Amino acid sequence: MRFSLPSPPHGPGPFITRPRALAVLIAGTALAFSPLGGQATAQLPADQVGKPCLAPAEGPSARGGFGADHRELSAAEQKAIDARTAEILKAKAARGLAPKAGTLAAASVPVYVHVMRSSSGAGDVTATQINQQIAELNQDYAGGESSQAANTGFTFYLAGTDRFNNNTWHRDGQSTTYRSQTRKGGKNALNIWLVDFSYLGIATFPWDYASNPSIDGIRVQYSSLPGGSATNFNLGKTASHEAGHWFGLYHTFQGGCTSTNDSVSDTPAQSSASSGCPTGRDSCSLPGVDPIHNYMDYSYDSCYNQFTPGQSTRISNMWTAYRA
Repeated sequence: MRFSLPSPPHGPGPFITRPRALAVLIAGTALAFSPLGGQATAQLPADQVGKPCLAPAEGPSARGGFGADHRELSAAEQKAIDARTAEILKAKAARGLAPKAGTLAAASVPVYVHVMRSSSGAGDVTATQINQQIAELNQDYAGGESSQAANTGFTFYLAGTDRFNNNTWHRDGQSTTYRSQTRKGGKNALNIWLVDFSYLGIATFPWDYASNPSIDGIRVQYSSLPGGSATNFNLGKTASHEAGHWFGLYHTFQGGCTSTNDSVSDTPAQSSASSGCPTGRDSCSLPGVDPIHNYMDYSYDSCYNQFTPGQSTRISNMWTAYRA
């Protein structure tokens, strides 16, 4: 979602959310259907409150109409994280634990999908939808949608699926508890919790894993999976956006119209999140039009088609530093 709403009822955490139906102009925000502390979330339009996403079109509630999809980061913290990451990479390189010069990290990521249904079974998704979501992740991270898209070198495979019937968990209540009780795998495993909330998605950052490993992963509005009912956000791109945060990417509008922006040099700076698919939008006086086709903006699913080479390099660095 690309919009921002009131903070989620659950405390902040090291998560990132993806605003897909709603827009949010919060730095370090992702897609969320419901605001969550310390997490990235993306929200859907106000008339689709059950499926939120964060992304501001011309304001904080552009992609879906709710709040940020990841914890907010100040410019100082962003700078500190980049410096810390550089130190870790230097140390790992000295020990031969980093990719050789001129190469990037690559890995096959195990994905655990947790379907949080209501006591009556609402919020369920089919095995076919889950498989289609995995296929969507593989397509997007392989650069399969555009000749300008980067192949990040990362692939995904379904490592497991479980289903729970719990009204509170279905609504993303007691999120710290349910994630801690159901999360599987190590720091390299992507856990996806499918819930029904006001956001499109919410994510955690890789540098927060060490301090809170039990809640690492992304929460995604179940209706945003391929074939779901979230209008304009039902092609599975919310999971790709939130996974971007999980890998360490910021929104392309992180920090606004500044040279630092999202810490990636080949994504033009933009002042605010996009909404829909506004071709030619140029919200910042710095070079380049807004990267509305980038998976880390707040555009409609149908508008997304790429990660850049710079984002691929950042994913490689973050993976090497925090998830390898």
